Amino acid sequence: MGLEEKLPAGIALTTVEAIAGWSRARSPWPVTMGLACCAIEMMAFGAVRFDASRIGMEVFRASPRHADLMIVSGRLSHKMAPVVRNIYDQMADPKWVISMGVCASSGGMFNNYALVQGVDHIVPVDIYLPGCPPRPEMLLNAVFELRNGVMEGGALGKHREEVIRRAEAAALSAVPLENQKGLLA
Repeated sequence: MGLEEKLPAGIALTTVEAIAGWSRARSPWPVTMGLACCAIEMMAFGAVRFDASRIGMEVFRASPRHADLMIVSGRLSHKMAPVVRNIYDQMADPKWVISMGVCASSGGMFNNYALVQGVDHIVPVDIYLPGCPPRPEMLLNAVFELRNGVMEGGALGKHREEVIRRAEAAALSAVPLENQKGLLA
């Protein structure tokens, strides 16, 4: 005749999941991935005027093992694509990606052989942030949108696994054939 008879079954597990989801959404740890001019706006986002620390993003991590959010800002070259994918693979799960700027989202005005025409060919993207360059306020709004998506159970929802598979296949095709031996499962 104790407390366990009065509580409905499974309430502790639901509460723990809700607390974990709330804390995960409230403190994303971004990895530094500034590739071009949009990185200046990303740096302004972390500076005093916009103060990313008030929303739980204290420090941009230099190690991908300590990060769960990648903000890809700027144009992505084919030479840099395997590095971005490697950093994404080393990030802690669950992980999210924000594509910041028109160059990261679609290649922008640079439609040539040297640049990847959208970072979604390499890693799955959760939030696309348009602009050339997008303002820090827009990045702040994207982080809030990502937070809302995480609280609802994942920013990409039920299609996340399919997007991840397509990004992995595209990333593997970007690696030279002689280097693919250790990557094939």
